[in-house]
Amino acid sequence: MTLKNLAKLLLLMTTLSLGPASFAARAEPLPVVASFSLLADIVRHIGGDDVAVTTLIGPDEDAHGYQPRPSDARLLGQARLVFANGLGFDTWIERLAASAGPTRLVIASEGVATLENEAGHDHTHGHQHGHDHGALDPHAWQNVGNARIYARNIAAALAAADPGKAEAYRLRAEEYDRTLVELDAEIRSSLSMLPLSRRKLVTSHDAFAYFGKAYGMTVIAAAGISYESEPSAAGIARLIRQLRRENVPVIFVENISDPRLVERIARESGAKLGGKLYSDALSAADGPAPTYVAMMRHNLGQIMAGLATAD
Repeated sequence: MTLKNLAKLLLLMTTLSLGPASFAARAEPLPVVASFSLLADIVRHIGGDDVAVTTLIGPDEDAHGYQPRPSDARLLGQARLVFANGLGFDTWIERLAASAGPTRLVIASEGVATLENEAGHDHTHGHQHGHDHGALDPHAWQNVGNARIYARNIAAALAAADPGKAEAYRLRAEEYDRTLVELDAEIRSSLSMLPLSRRKLVTSHDAFAYFGKAYGMTVIAAAGISYESEPSAAGIARLIRQLRRENVPVIFVENISDPRLVERIARESGAKLGGKLYSDALSAADGPAPTYVAMMRHNLGQIMAGLATAD
């Protein structure tokens, strides 16, 4: 037998000895689609190299009022799983998933304790709503406890769709959950150092109600749940008077909002402009909030820097 033939025989024997597991190890990643950047990040942490995630709404992009493209429907048709936030945040992807065929839709927020959308109540400061999310506030991820529920739902869906790698998904989900538990404790510990009179979070739009309820902050928003909800002139005037009356020291702008309204409110109320908060979208990879965990830590740092040192 020639050396060349001997090499071929050894290669064949090695391949056969490895059995089906070697082919499973080389299997293509599970194709999945996530509606927006924050949700995609959690899927990637749990899926690892075993999933290929396509995000329809990328970093620093506004998900409110998103208009799907024909290419989005094709992507959903090719995906094994489609991950949506639910709670009225991304109903467009739910409709797309239904029209794309037998794609399995996963609502990541399933099981969270929801908060009501305050649209139409005094908290909206006279907003004119051209677009809202219905009865529920969809920004549940601002409570890290809810993000843990998101992660469990995602892990369960991946394991069901790809049972051969269920153990890998479980292990990554457990590791990620430990990270989220530490993050939740870090936020609580840091904010506990603020006196009660300083625990007032004024932002561009009403995306932080879950954060406020979970971590003991009073949240005041210039605009409503959606960025398309424009406050009226009377509503802005009431908000400015409230900030003056309550001596609110800092107002924060969000990464996907127009800063001009917040700048005007800060100027007329006497509040200082705080740092930039990330609410509905992550930053680009080279920014300060490229992952969910980094986003929450960045926001915490901005809040503490603004409120702990305010005059």
